[in-house]
Amino acid sequence: MTTHKTVRSVCPHDCPDACGMLVTLDGDRAVSVRGDRENPFTRGFLCHKVSRYPERVYHRDRLQFPMRRVGPKGSGQFERISWDSALAEIAERFKAIADGPHGPQAILPYSYCGTMGKIQSEGLDRRFFHRLGASLLDRTICATAGVAGYTATIGSRQGTDPEAFSQSKYIINWGSNTAVTNMHLWVRMVEARKYNGAKIVTIDPYRSQTAARSDWHLSPRPGTDAALALGLMHVIFRDQLADEDYLTQHCLGTEELRARVLTDYSPIRVARITGLSEADIERLALEYATTQPSAIRINYGLQRHAGGGMAVRTIACLPAIIGAWRHAAGGILLSTSASFPFQMSAVQRPDLIPLRTRTINMTQLAEALHGELPGPPVQALYVYNSNPAAIAPDQQRVLSGLLRDDLFTVVHEQFPTDTVDYADIVLPATTQLEHFDLHGSYGHQYVQVNVPAIAPLGEARCNTDVFRGLAKQLGFETELFDVSDEQLARDLLWESVSTTSPDQVPLALRGITLDRLKTEGAIKINVQQPHSVEAASKLTRSVSEGDPTHEFPTPSLTLRVSKPVVQQPVAPFANGGFPTPSGKCEFYCDRLAKQGIDPLPTFIPPAESPDSAPELAARFPLQLLTPPSPHFLNSTFVEVDSLRRSAVEPQLEISPNDAAHRGIQHGELVNIFNDRGSFTARAIVGETVRPGVVVSPSIWWNKHSLGNRNCNSTAPTRLTDLGGGATFFDNLVQVERLEPTRAS
Repeated sequence: MTTHKTVRSVCPHDCPDACGMLVTLDGDRAVSVRGDRENPFTRGFLCHKVSRYPERVYHRDRLQFPMRRVGPKGSGQFERISWDSALAEIAERFKAIADGPHGPQAILPYSYCGTMGKIQSEGLDRRFFHRLGASLLDRTICATAGVAGYTATIGSRQGTDPEAFSQSKYIINWGSNTAVTNMHLWVRMVEARKYNGAKIVTIDPYRSQTAARSDWHLSPRPGTDAALALGLMHVIFRDQLADEDYLTQHCLGTEELRARVLTDYSPIRVARITGLSEADIERLALEYATTQPSAIRINYGLQRHAGGGMAVRTIACLPAIIGAWRHAAGGILLSTSASFPFQMSAVQRPDLIPLRTRTINMTQLAEALHGELPGPPVQALYVYNSNPAAIAPDQQRVLSGLLRDDLFTVVHEQFPTDTVDYADIVLPATTQLEHFDLHGSYGHQYVQVNVPAIAPLGEARCNTDVFRGLAKQLGFETELFDVSDEQLARDLLWESVSTTSPDQVPLALRGITLDRLKTEGAIKINVQQPHSVEAASKLTRSVSEGDPTHEFPTPSLTLRVSKPVVQQPVAPFANGGFPTPSGKCEFYCDRLAKQGIDPLPTFIPPAESPDSAPELAARFPLQLLTPPSPHFLNSTFVEVDSLRRSAVEPQLEISPNDAAHRGIQHGELVNIFNDRGSFTARAIVGETVRPGVVVSPSIWWNKHSLGNRNCNSTAPTRLTDLGGGATFFDNLVQVERLEPTRAS
């Protein structure tokens, strides 16, 4: 007779929600996954992708054994080998490269957020490659432009507490499909509308599910968000709707910004740039400035063009101009990731990095594989937590680089992805149910721990186990790698420091221990800080001694061991105190001026648009956007049969006018192309996109796409103005009807 058991887990995928999960076991097999109702933020429900997690864990295509390539590169032909053989071969090749004329910098790790856990995503892996002396990877493909722009204004990524959105009265989703990609925040927005009379506005060139469910949808041209924000400022300053007291006390560069927007960004000019009406620009400015508390959810889609960093910087100025920061439910939210001051350096050991080690921008993988970047050629590529053959821009050049016979490629994966097909050695990876990890979030403020629910399938190993094995093969110092995952978690939580120097532990993490996380589940960081070091130390002692209740001097920080701490949201900048050099919200940023960048918010147009590149647009007149499909998460979950069936096939949404001009009927196959490449999709003709814009939900694996190419075949490797980010949405294409003979 089998018995059912429940294990607390955390969703590891690249989503801001980091949902608390409960895994039900029947014997040693996971039979269901559901939301953890005791998680204060995610409240017991999961998205339709993760709710099917057992289907993914026990999928027939799970990689379960190490393999060596036996066929041509790209063929996906392998033979099974042992772990000893795999690790020995990798170590031998790495050592030969490191000892060769180009040195260890000819080895490139390539990873991103296939898991968001701090240990399996960015822990011992960094320590290993630092010790090896490999090239560093600048992980820019998603968020760096927005982070750079936001911090230029605010000083850090700190912003509105996501839990406060339920108390807002005016909410703007700016470049954010929140209902799909941040669904637990969307619930709070709906609560604000239902119980607080809030109005929900979405600004997006695409009529996403969020836009369709909002009270008002504005559809500007792609890449013109900064111009819209500057137009709103013009109206707010012109009509004396600004909070002059907040500007005087807590902002830097107000008069310079005021002069710029009143001179250069009138509603008539902004309407011409954005394609919106003057009336809508005026109305949005009036409503936003006069309805408090007002909050903006800004996301990363709008920063994926040449001026993306400046666009985020510009929008981030708006809450200070109207004094929205005075309210806990006002302000702006980009990411909460910087709220978690984990002791990353203790785990990653950046002190091991050799002097003058080069850094390669992951967005420029195509250039790196073709020897077009400074430094030694890339002779070995180690891929984990990523699928570059599908997700990297300029895809055809990436694939041709992966075909190089002189490139030694290792891929540590759960499934036979497009990238696996190009590997020399394939290593089977564990899923979240099979390994230990520690989680923060970039969409809420709770720390969580994930404990293994089941044993690894087959011979699958987690990232940390593989790097321990490789370190041993290479003869690296035992003391660097003979450390358990749980000890790494304790190091991240500053536990070794807390016993000797408690005042050195960041206030946000004081009292949060691994043992508490295992017992209580999600614990919110100390947003309202303890009044003293002694209070935090007393909390730690009371928990370890089993005291059921402990009260901080602040009543809202009552702790009961049986349930997580519940804290009321706070207004982080109600009285200024921005973490900038000046301590103010910096409309004028001297740090940018020293880099030769305009120190004031401005509009930087896309590199590829009909206005900025008319000659290119004469050949490729349509702006392509490739937002995430609701059924996938980047290229994860494409392997799940039921989700792939829900997504149907690669599609291209196109306006009736653009379709008619090209003789394209709804449901026909079309070819989308530019000078970089092409891909095939099914035309969906409708009003979800404005004329001049086409949308292809992504990211399909190439092997599940007609012609074995996806939308990233057309994407550029050009970098953003700030942060060296990717410019996926700065992409002009042409679309043509695909004749039946070509479609076959």
